[in-house]
Order: sequence, then structure tokens, then C-alpha cells
Amino acid sequence: MNENVKIISGNSNLPLTHKICDYLGIGLCDAEIKKFSDGEVSVKINENIRGKDVFIIQSTNPPADNLLELLIILDAAKRASAERITAVIPYYGYARQDRKDQPRVPITSKLLANLITVAGAGRVLTMDLHSAQIQGFFDIPSDHLFSNPVFYDYFATFKSSDWVVVADLGSIKMVRNFAKRLSMPFAVLDKKRHVANQVEILNVIGEVEGKNIVIRDDIVDTAGTLTQAAEFLIKQGACEIYACCTHAVLSGKSLELVEKSPLKKVIISDTIEVEPKNLSNKFEIVSVGKIFGEAIKRIHDGESVSSLFEY
Repeated sequence: MNENVKIISGNSNLPLTHKICDYLGIGLCDAEIKKFSDGEVSVKINENIRGKDVFIIQSTNPPADNLLELLIILDAAKRASAERITAVIPYYGYARQDRKDQPRVPITSKLLANLITVAGAGRVLTMDLHSAQIQGFFDIPSDHLFSNPVFYDYFATFKSSDWVVVADLGSIKMVRNFAKRLSMPFAVLDKKRHVANQVEILNVIGEVEGKNIVIRDDIVDTAGTLTQAAEFLIKQGACEIYACCTHAVLSGKSLELVEKSPLKKVIISDTIEVEPKNLSNKFEIVSVGKIFGEAIKRIHDGESVSSLFEY
């Protein structure tokens, strides 16, 4: 890889950053990211990045320090005279707050986009946004990658005639493409959301009786919707239930709910580091490091990234 490329990582997901660096065949830029005794974030880049093509890798999952780290690293790189700064955000937090659907509420996704731009990013690279139109919140170029290829690889050996891919109404487009690539039929869950993180499954559109199920979604947070969907599908006559989710937020009692649910496997990507959560054998992790590494390479070389979107 060209020596003009510098990869800087925040602390949110160092394992993924190392996989990206391994794919690119370069080392991680020397940077100190730590906290003062009062909790303030301190950043110091120990290498010369003047005139370099800098990629800052940081997911913005909770705690909020991860977001603050990203903004401070961006500012440090800008003040160090980097030629171009790309914010690589495998998991873009606050993506579910993307519209003003109630009186007197913020559009936090747009606020976050503004903060990242003002802090110094000249480009954004992210994956599986909760709503694709969030790309329009940025006033700088943005590339939206898809995690589907790593899940294709996982399910490639499954006999397609025995399986049905299931989605909710908000992710039909993603799931239709996913099911088509695997030559599997798909079904849609009709659900009603009463308050945040609480939904009621009302109906399933499609044939699931006697079939094995793959529930495809972008985020598993409290796992309430996911586990309710699994229980509902079992009542409709489904057999084995698998789930594949890109972003494993896994907050609250999510792990407990998954363990007690009929879910056989939950396949997640590594956009969020989950090692500290000590996941059970019900979870399997697939890596998106290669996808991000290839996108970074193409961005630096001025090549098309669009072929990575074809999935």
C-alpha cells in the first residue's frame, strides 16, 4: 500500500482496525488516545501526517466517548495538515434518529453529520445505515458499504429450498437483494412499534410453515424485536430460526433474551467490538475488515467504489 496512506484508530474497535491494516499490508499510525484524570479525552498523533491521505477508523457506538474521540482525532488530523481526511465509521450511531416524527425532537443523525464535517472530515465511509437517505445529511462525499457479502459466504452452503429470508417493512430492499443472491424466497413481518425498543408482531406476509428462517436486519440492540419475531415465527410453524445482523449493539438484557429465545444462531459482523460482552455459542462473528480495506484502497487510488455496492 502507498506510504502516503495513514490509518488512525480510536479505541472503539481496535480488532477491526487491525484486520483492515492486515488487508492493506500497512501498520497503524502511532497515536496516543487516552483520558485525563477528569475523563477528558486526550489525542496526540506521533507521526508526521502532513500531506498524507488519512483514514480515521472509529465506530460511534455507546459510550458517547467513542463519538467524542472521533471528533477530536479529526480535529487533530486537520490541524496536522493532512491532505485528505476520511472518517471510517463502521457503525454510525444515532442513525435511528433520522427524522422529526414527533413535536420538539431533534434530528440527531443530521447533527452528528454536521459535527463530523466541522471537525475536519472531507469524506465519510460507513456501512449499513439504518436509513440510506442519511447519506444526504452529509455535505461531503459519503460512501455507504453493505455487509451482505460476508453473510452470503456464511449461508452459501445452506440448501435454499428449505429456507426463507424474513425482514420487517423497513428493510425490504436490503432483504430482497439478500434473498435473491441466496436464491431463497423472502417474507415480511408486519409489526407495530408502541414506544422505543418495544414492538408488537402482528402478521407475517409470506409462507414460513415448515421452513427454516433467516431473519435479516441491520441492528440488534435490545433484541426484543428479534426474539419476539423468532417466537412468532415458531408459532406460525417455522422450524430452525437463524438471524444475521450487521451491528451488534446488544444493550440491556439482550443477551439474556437471546439465550431464552428459540433462535438457534445469531450471526453478527464486527462493526462493533463485542469481545467484552463474553457472547455465548449462540453467536457467530463474521468480519467486514476485507470490505472496508478494499474500499479504503480504492478511495486512495482514485478507483470506483461502486462495484462494492452491487451486492
